This record gives sequence, structure tokens and C-alpha cells, in this order.
Amino acid sequence: MKIKTFKVEQWMDKYENDAVYNLAETCIDSLSLRELLTLAGENPEEFLAGIADMRMTYSHIHGSPALLDGISSLYKKIGPSQIVPTHGAVGANNMAIMTIIEPKDNMVSVMPTYQQHYSIPESIGAEVRILQLKPENKFLPDLSELKKLVDKNTKMITINNPNNPSGSWIPSGIMEEIVEIARSVDAYVLCDEVYRGISEDGSYMPSIVDLYDKGISVGSMSKVFSLAGLRMGWIATRSSEVLAAARERRDYDTISCGVLDDLFASIALKNKDAIFARNRKIILRNREILDKWVQGEKHISYVRPEAGTTALLYYDFDIPSKEFCIELMKKTGIMFTPGECFELEGCVRIGYAFDSKELEVGLNKFSEYLATL
Repeated sequence: MKIKTFKVEQWMDKYENDAVYNLAETCIDSLSLRELLTLAGENPEEFLAGIADMRMTYSHIHGSPALLDGISSLYKKIGPSQIVPTHGAVGANNMAIMTIIEPKDNMVSVMPTYQQHYSIPESIGAEVRILQLKPENKFLPDLSELKKLVDKNTKMITINNPNNPSGSWIPSGIMEEIVEIARSVDAYVLCDEVYRGISEDGSYMPSIVDLYDKGISVGSMSKVFSLAGLRMGWIATRSSEVLAAARERRDYDTISCGVLDDLFASIALKNKDAIFARNRKIILRNREILDKWVQGEKHISYVRPEAGTTALLYYDFDIPSKEFCIELMKKTGIMFTPGECFELEGCVRIGYAFDSKELEVGLNKFSEYLATL
């Protein structure tokens, strides 16, 4: 099976270790195990000493009860039996698409989004129809366009909410209309929700599985939980057909959850309120830093992100985005992700949810560079 190069991941692999100011990072400021255990009210030294004799066996093949209870607590209509743990969200997206989509099908994917959602089905031989998200519409789906793209052979609609890279958030009313369009052709809706969970006002962020019985939610411990090193993700769905098919396919690419991944993910999920409180402060503070900087930078424009940890910065120079980012790295050590990685030009993706001081310094250095062009 041939598949296109995964542009954003190849870019990160090539450049992130050399970045002085990594403004491409998409996870909220990563937690150490000491920080995680302290937030959970544990004594780190005692806890870590207590698991020193833990055997690295296969353990819970389908996830421990604590893990499944913790994941299901993120939803209103999902129970522990409706969760399939995976190797990160990347494993969940791959599993959901490879399990459901066949060459005879067509599917609709928003763009920009994470490349898995269109390159994997293309590699299978399915027809992928693109629903372009536009800045003039605040990167929200155009429902009239979506209606034109679906037909009786549409097996799935994939969306990304909150959206990576734009930081848009689809309101519940629009989500309900997407569900009705999917229901009209009996299609699944796969929603990549790895940035879901931390709203600006602290309110619950509805999931696709709360709205649609053929909805499929993908989540992970990486972004809003600040624990990308655990490599823990999941599929959540009320569809018994999807659950059965995913559990059968899982034998080929996952087998079981890692013992330590499961343990620390369970601790984080049990203490999600403390982690979300920490991370909301970081996001809101840094979003204001970014917004203030954009308003004062004459060469940059953007649609202010409403959720997630990323945004698209549009520049007013006639330079391809990849060339722009490479030169920026060489001359300043500042790393962004080129718009080209999301099939866009004239823009870069910024991640802004790490150390606030580093963000401010990096943005100021970027302004100095822009002034030289």
C-alpha cells in the first residue's frame, strides 16, 4: 500500500530538535511524572518506589477498569464498555478509518486538518471529497457545501473539533446540522477530538458521541492532558458495529495497553479537574499574549483561536511557507509549521500553549525577523 508522506510529522521530525524557540509545539506544557503525581496528591518518591517491582507483562488487554472509567468520564453518553484504547490518537484515527472505509466508498474530510483523515482513505483507494475550511468563515464547515458533497455512497464524514491547525470550535448548533446531513445518507461521523476538553469558560464541550449514535470520537492523553509521552489514545462510540470491528482489528496493531501508559493515564484521568485547571490558565494566558502580539504586528493577521492550542498566522510576503519557515529557522532558531503541511500557503501554524516566557521571547524575535524582510 502506497501512502503520501505525512508532511507535518516529517517536518517535526526534521527540525524540532534544532529549534531554539519551538513555536510549533502543540501540546500544553508537558507534565513531568513528579508534577502529575503531585497534582494527584501522591508523594512522588513513595509512589515511584512502590511500582519498582511492577512486572512489565501484557496486563489488561483492553484497558484497566480505572482507565476505561476515566475515559468514559469525559463524555455524557459513553460507558466503559464503549471505549477501545489505542496507541495514541494516531492509532485511533488509523484504526477507525481502516476498519470502516473500503475502496468502493467515498468520504468527506475537512481541510485543513490532520493529514491522516484524507491520506489514509486515499491510500485505500476510496474517494475523498474535501470540505475546505476558510478564514472568512472562521474555519467553520460550510453546511451547504457539505450537503453537496455527500451521497448514498458516503460512508464517513471526518471533522476535527477543535480544529488543528486553525483553533476553531464548531458550535453545537452546527454540529447538530452536520449530524443531520450524515444521518440523511446513513454515514458515520469521525471527530478527531484530541484538543477537546478545555473551554475558555470552563463549560463542558459536547462530543460527537453525545449527539449521534454513529458518531466516533478520537481522543488522547497528549494535548490537553500534557502527557504525550504516554502514547495513549482511544476510540469512543455508541456504535456496536464499530466497537466490534475495532476490537477485532486491534489485534493486528495494538494487542494491549502498555502497563505504565495505562497506570499513569488512569491517574491523570482521575485527576482531570486539577490538570484542566492548570492547563486552562496556561492556554488563556498565552492566547492573550498571542492576540496582543498579532494586533501589534503589521505583517501578520489571523482568526483568533477559540479552542485548542494552535492557530494559523497569515503573513503578507510572497514567500512559499516552507521556504519561509526554513529561512526563519536558519536565521533565528524559531520553529513554526509551514502552511504547506496543511495544503495551505501564505501562513504558518503556531502552537502557543507552552512556557509563557518562551512564547513572548519567540514572538518578539519573530517580529525582529519580519522587520528585515
